[in-house]
Amino acid sequence: MDTSLALTNDMLWVLGLVAFAMVMFLFERIRADVVSLVVLVVLGLTGLVAPEDLFGGFSSDAVMNVIATMILGAGLDRTGALNRLAGWLLRRAQGIEKRLVLLASLTAGLTSAIVPNTSATALFLPVASRLTARTGISLSRLLIPISAAIIMGGSLTMVGNSPLILLNDLLLSANASLPSGAASLTALKIFAPLPIGLALLAASLAYFYHFSERVLRESGDEAVTPARTQSYFARAYGIEGDLFELTVTADSPLVGMSVGDAEALVDMPLLLALRTGEESRLAPPADSRIWVGSVLGVMGRREAILDFAQKNFLRMSARLRVFADLFNPARAGISEAVIPPTSNFIGKTQAQLRLRKQYGLSLLAINRDGQVLRDDIRNLPLQAGDMLVLHSIWTDLADAARSRDFVVVTDYPKDEQRPHKFRLAMAIFAVAMLLALSSRIPTSIALMTGVAGMLVTGVLKIDEAYAAISWRTVFLIACLIPLGWAMDSSGAAAWLAGHTIERLPQGLPPWLVETALALLTTAFSMVIGHVGATIVLVPIAINLALAMNGNPTAFALIVALSASNNFVTAANPSISMIAGPAGYTVRDMWRSGGPLSAIYVVIIVAMVNLLY
Repeated sequence: MDTSLALTNDMLWVLGLVAFAMVMFLFERIRADVVSLVVLVVLGLTGLVAPEDLFGGFSSDAVMNVIATMILGAGLDRTGALNRLAGWLLRRAQGIEKRLVLLASLTAGLTSAIVPNTSATALFLPVASRLTARTGISLSRLLIPISAAIIMGGSLTMVGNSPLILLNDLLLSANASLPSGAASLTALKIFAPLPIGLALLAASLAYFYHFSERVLRESGDEAVTPARTQSYFARAYGIEGDLFELTVTADSPLVGMSVGDAEALVDMPLLLALRTGEESRLAPPADSRIWVGSVLGVMGRREAILDFAQKNFLRMSARLRVFADLFNPARAGISEAVIPPTSNFIGKTQAQLRLRKQYGLSLLAINRDGQVLRDDIRNLPLQAGDMLVLHSIWTDLADAARSRDFVVVTDYPKDEQRPHKFRLAMAIFAVAMLLALSSRIPTSIALMTGVAGMLVTGVLKIDEAYAAISWRTVFLIACLIPLGWAMDSSGAAAWLAGHTIERLPQGLPPWLVETALALLTTAFSMVIGHVGATIVLVPIAINLALAMNGNPTAFALIVALSASNNFVTAANPSISMIAGPAGYTVRDMWRSGGPLSAIYVVIIVAMVNLLY
């Protein structure tokens, strides 16, 4: 390779866009999908990517694979596969903690081979909650091993995580910029990384099985279970007391007030329900009015509520007459939900989101970095990783959860399940996997065949399929793919690789350079996320391999695998989703995830060299 390649204006533009994206991802002043769209537009305006190719990322196999795996995962979930799974795990574990953690982690890891990591984490959060509820095992001792297994298991197939899904597109696009005489790069088959993924998953299972006492902290947290949970929420959030009904008299100063104004009163208990006239509802909107004869459903200590009722001329009843049905645990209750990094709720307040009016949800408290926030939470902007304590009707919670703006951790009665379609769904999924193994059919077509099968047979409805897709993830990947193309076509990747080789000592063994590349990718992924790290570093890795007379596919595969090697920071969506529910601190994550990351690097470098 020519290491004296001159730096051109096109290269400067591409490198500038890479630097811009990295800074934006790091400081999170602008959402990642918006940043990627800005990058796409600049690539088009500067002519770095041809207009006819600019939006090719949206039709790429990578994006189609992401969409298909999300829908297939939703179809399996809709048939009650996870309910069966929780029961099976409980029977097999026989109440032994180490066995339960091992089986749950193994199952989660295998599931993540075909379900994207974020979706797999969302699927297993309520499973872990159910397991802790039935066994008493701490949630904090379950979630880290399960999340690590999900991250490791994503390496079992080429559709298990975003970096591997992107890899084939980046390999094929690199062919246009290969030097003359270099062999063309080919796409990897769906199970190409299977031996590597098996080694990683086995290492994760063994690590937590043998060292859990050292790397996982003990916690007194209880299961996140629904409905009759006063004692749990009293301890965790300071929300304690019982449910009461307060009837508004003609002399009450609350007459004519809005719900929002009433909640601002000193010593006002938690207002969960309102009946005015013939209409009763949970989570009344802030602009709802209170009139003579209105009934308030409140929660708190009996003495405090009695004192409030006397001061405001309200008649208190400890027996639920008006709200007996609404507060029935089978119909409504308290739940917890975590805000994922892809949520549209980030940066917005409860008042802006109008949680009560739009979704029927009452926000009772927020757990942020181990600190419980209850004061003025109506005007507090939400952040990724926030744990929301909600009160709602279960069907309203299920409807709101479809937006994927929050993931409900609590195991609660969900919307329509189709257990009678379980075998059919598994058969369709098996056919899709067999088609994907065929060398004649692209993986994206094979997976979409499974999607079509689930829709035609009624396993999923089309609206449910649309709801299963994280469009933010789709836009992030589709808009950044052309940046990877530009890294190749402009020569920026070759320039960086050439200058890197110039500065390396002569005679370095390839495995040492691969180890350095793996560590660099790991560091990048902790800052800018796995998608950004893959798109920026795969073209560089390919050119680095060519400069060293190494195997470009092997170098690129190391980057794609290393991009998921993040068990400690919120840049990995799976990690950010589990931190809140189990109350993990940064120290907890580094104590368990730091050694695991080192093991990860050793395994992938050794296995890639063994296979390639």
